[in-house]
Amino acid sequence: MTRWGILATGYIAGRFAEDLRFVPGAELVAVGSRTRESAELFAQRHGASRAYASWAELAADPEVDVVYVATPHAAHHEATMACLAGGKAVLVEKPCTLDLASSTELIETARARGLFLMEAMWMRTNPLILRVLELIADGAIGEVTHVRADFGAAGPFPPEHRMRARTLGGGALLDLGIYPLSLAHLLLGVPQHVRAWARISPELVDENTGIVLGWNSGAVATLSCGMIGATAVTAAITGTTGRIDLPEPFYRPAAAVLHRAGAEPETIAADLTGGGYQYEAIEVQRCLAAGLIESPLVPHSATLEVMALLDDIRARIGVSYA
Repeated sequence: MTRWGILATGYIAGRFAEDLRFVPGAELVAVGSRTRESAELFAQRHGASRAYASWAELAADPEVDVVYVATPHAAHHEATMACLAGGKAVLVEKPCTLDLASSTELIETARARGLFLMEAMWMRTNPLILRVLELIADGAIGEVTHVRADFGAAGPFPPEHRMRARTLGGGALLDLGIYPLSLAHLLLGVPQHVRAWARISPELVDENTGIVLGWNSGAVATLSCGMIGATAVTAAITGTTGRIDLPEPFYRPAAAVLHRAGAEPETIAADLTGGGYQYEAIEVQRCLAAGLIESPLVPHSATLEVMALLDDIRARIGVSYA
């Protein structure tokens, strides 16, 4: 049995707690928050036996094996460091932190202490996404030449919302843009060429952002994210002999459509359960059982490479969280 703690009590924390029901050998035993009332309400709602009024108390619980950090991303570094200091394995919600330097510190700390750490980029553990990767590796669409993906939310987000707060790492890029970027990186690796433009809000965060990536192989990616209009939230992966379309939401699709030259489109369905968070929890438990300190599906290198891309793009569009 893997004993889970959840740090934070917001929407995503609740979704993760619900999906733990679909994870064999998982038990939610504790929750930590900055207020006892919030922790106790969450524990009652999701069946945790213990509720703590501080992150440190949760991290010190000897009956917790791994903690899922579900705070807003501006607090990821502090919360994860607290859990690592308590000797806990950690699954930290994406993005790992606000910048490359702080993500590097977390990973180096976890490695030095021999503790498991994984960014909760659930797309990389999704069974259908993994099946798409297998198809591409087997040559189903030839060499990948183009990745297109978008993630735009309708809003409107009021000025006081965290999405508009620069001090909280607000803006579309880290919250939404990380998905198109991660898909392109998953398929093609680190690009050699980066271009980006954004409309900046009065709060100095990005509202609408376009990104073009290029690889020396000749492949390109055209990506966008925004918080001023609901986009299709779809993706298309084009190769020299075909294309794979990922419908809404592309980061957690129910099916993929394979188009090959001279053949009828083929729908590849996935028998998915729950909300999708369970697959990252299953991967964490698999790694812990194997004595690993990082996941081969969500390796530390991928977290750092995508974080470096996010830093690069923020510099190009003029968004700083300092």
